[in-house]
Amino acid sequence: MSAMATEHPGGVESIRYQANLVHRIVRTNVQGITHEESLLQPEPAGNCLNWVVGHLVWAYAGALPLVRQTPAVDRERLAQYARGGPPLTDASRAVKFDELLDAWDESSRRMDAGLADFPTDTLGQPAPGSPTGNPNETVGSLLATIMFHQAYHTGQTAVLRRLIGKPGAIK
Repeated sequence: MSAMATEHPGGVESIRYQANLVHRIVRTNVQGITHEESLLQPEPAGNCLNWVVGHLVWAYAGALPLVRQTPAVDRERLAQYARGGPPLTDASRAVKFDELLDAWDESSRRMDAGLADFPTDTLGQPAPGSPTGNPNETVGSLLATIMFHQAYHTGQTAVLRRLIGKPGAIK
């Protein structure tokens, strides 16, 4: 389904590169952000930085088994960060930002390890599911979709950093 993931040599390496890039960019964008700052809500609507980082970890918790890795955090512990959930306005429901960042680092490390040893011959096989409802989803197209998802929310971390009042981190 995905030409990038199934037809070109190094498809897994491209996905691995994207995973490492989004990890580094999130870490750059959250530098110097406190737990309290991570909970500041954008106006007029949207999700706070705590929710976005928690959502990235939540997404990897669902994706890591695809690359033969176990989640760094149980998805149930991250239920408040699930897709389609309400904005995180109650601070008591938020995981401490430092804990989320540790989970992000470990989840990213596990994704990298899984992709490093991932058998390319499985990219064209049917995926176990499809978040986009694609009846022809392959493992390769699912991995590409997961990386698009992670990159989309990584971009939000830059905007949320600026809304918190910090200077842009990517120079």
